Amino acid sequence: MRLSRESRYAITALVVMAGRPAGQVLDSRQVAQEADLPAAYLAKILRQLVPGGVLRARRGQGYELARPPAEITLRQILDAIEGPGLFEDRCIFWREVCSSIEPCPLHFRWKDLKPAIEDSFSNVTLEDIRREGGIPLPSSA
Repeated sequence: MRLSRESRYAITALVVMAGRPAGQVLDSRQVAQEADLPAAYLAKILRQLVPGGVLRARRGQGYELARPPAEITLRQILDAIEGPGLFEDRCIFWREVCSSIEPCPLHFRWKDLKPAIEDSFSNVTLEDIRREGGIPLPSSA
């Protein structure tokens, strides 16, 4: 289960947004600048977070968090970016699909670890990441 660069960028951008007052709408370029991320690429990523219920788009204005950071889970963020099959058909050890039907050589171990990791991702919130995640942000954020 390798996470994509998109997930890293999404989390970094969301941490910037979570550090702002509730309901503040931010333009994707502004978030990209504050998070030191490529603006065009981030704009595409932020759009993916809207149908996933993580962000709300405000036409012509930008984005705001759909809920307080303490109510947005890491699992919801990753599902929006990586897709809902993140824990169903991806292997933590290899890039290929790993399942009970097509197990990798280490599937027996992944099968044991997967529920605990999935549970952890479902319980870690954006607020937890903002507070403890160690994501370096510019001093103006």
